[in-house]
Amino acid sequence: MLKLARVFASACAAALLASGGALAAEPIKIGFPIELTGEIPKVGESTKYAAELFREEVNAKGGLEVGGQKYPLEFIYENNEAKPEVAVNVALKLIDRDNVLAIVGPQSSRQAVPAGAVANDNETPMITPWSTNPDATKNRPWVFRAAFLDDFQAPVVANFATKQFDAKKAAVLFEISNDYSKGLADSFRAVWEKMNGKGSVTAFESHGPKDQDFSAQLTKMIASKPDFIFLPENYNFVALIVPQARDLGYKGQFMGSDAWGSAELMTLCKDACKGLFFSTHYAAAGATGATKEFIDKYNKKYGYVPDDVAALTWDAVGLLTEAIQKTGKIDSNTRKMRKAIRDNMASIKEFKGITGNMRFDGQGGDPIKCAVIVEISPKGEFTFKESVCPK
Repeated sequence: MLKLARVFASACAAALLASGGALAAEPIKIGFPIELTGEIPKVGESTKYAAELFREEVNAKGGLEVGGQKYPLEFIYENNEAKPEVAVNVALKLIDRDNVLAIVGPQSSRQAVPAGAVANDNETPMITPWSTNPDATKNRPWVFRAAFLDDFQAPVVANFATKQFDAKKAAVLFEISNDYSKGLADSFRAVWEKMNGKGSVTAFESHGPKDQDFSAQLTKMIASKPDFIFLPENYNFVALIVPQARDLGYKGQFMGSDAWGSAELMTLCKDACKGLFFSTHYAAAGATGATKEFIDKYNKKYGYVPDDVAALTWDAVGLLTEAIQKTGKIDSNTRKMRKAIRDNMASIKEFKGITGNMRFDGQGGDPIKCAVIVEISPKGEFTFKESVCPK
């Protein structure tokens, strides 16, 4: 019986190979420590949706080809609850228990900065699609990103506001415990005061992570008579702050940052946010080429236009899988594979993404890429206003 079983198994394997199939390869496991609940759940949803779209496309073709063999992609999603301490714990779980080859995420800098420390200490390649705070990758050779930095975004905002609003004075409101929000607020103030002199930031106000009423801060800001208010805030706070400012009688301009770019912003903010501007990574309305193809596929599958989180996730996974393919083979030794992937990520010179072309100068994991200024149309669409590229 044993001999017969062996003959049968060999015959099955031969038949499978003869028919063009192959014995199942071990999957390539990638971890996603993302914000599925908490204050920005749409960010986690957009991440997972874009990643699943990518995974399904690759697996439908038999998997990711590495060294002439195809391997299925397995994505493991963990909820970091939009909390820094949870982001640390789930990153450790993905590395130690799930034995992933690499990590995509977290998205928010508040979670990406501490999770990046974990990835770097454990020599596991990590790419954050959306985090713009410099500390996420600073002195961390194992950590990369698909987004531009706040050091670039701050002057983009300042120069556009100067031109668009003829502004000389600005007020700023930010979340004190959020690395992204505070870091970008500080960068903007430094740039603005260099351009317009000390005192040109007429009010620099902060709030806590659970605040819902901003009337005290807004009253001070409005009284300082700024030419515009800069809000480097997550979209959920924007949808509270802008209407409250209007209720207090503020009729002036607002300028936002890339954390405004969630698909949920207009659902929450409605008419109050129409006509406003923010800096971000791509504009869905009027997109062409590969970007439009992605938007159409995403919209067809999930029923809404993908935000910048989704688009950046698509690019981040694309960068990572390119690095995996360049290894030439899948080694059973996870530590060796992680090192090979990291080295390949660091050696990528240019990547053509749906959020634009990215160049890497070999000095770290930060891409050199253009920013986009978006105007929110009367229909609530994120429309392209202009592109700003590094010199």
